[in-house]
Amino acid sequence: MGAEGGPTGESGDERLPPDVRSYERFTKMDGAQYDRVNEFMRDRTYITAREWALARLCADFRTETGVEMTKIGENLPELVPFMTDTYTPQAVNQARASFEEKVRMAGATFLYGAMSGFFTADELDDLMYEVTETAKFLLEVEGVDLAVAEELEAEDRISAVMREVREASEELREEEQAAD
Repeated sequence: MGAEGGPTGESGDERLPPDVRSYERFTKMDGAQYDRVNEFMRDRTYITAREWALARLCADFRTETGVEMTKIGENLPELVPFMTDTYTPQAVNQARASFEEKVRMAGATFLYGAMSGFFTADELDDLMYEVTETAKFLLEVEGVDLAVAEELEAEDRISAVMREVREASEELREEEQAAD
């Protein structure tokens, strides 16, 4: 927090780009230590705090011509309270790429588990509830304010899709068994 800044994320440093000064995505994390955030992320997801923060920044600082990697890296401590060092554009890009790869791998693992019949419909519902709660918490930490109605609608849509995935998977397995 700067002398003039307060909890809004502004540092009072006029040399910072205006969008960096006004960025408020991680203000709920003010005072958090990287190790604690990273431990939380590692306990609940496949991603690190570094990958999460930098992927979020890449999405938020995307322009028509690409992502402002240099701006993100040079201003990282001002943008994310638990990040204390600046990063090169290459390090920002590497963290984003690592995040994307881990999301793809986790998605494939999850869908395989859902489609394979390893879980009952009730177990899948319980699993979806648990992972949805973690995702909602991360969004709240980022400053996204989800209304209860939006949360319930999202949970219902996800549950409906997972039921369809499971049913389609069961049909596919039955067809394969009948063909054998």
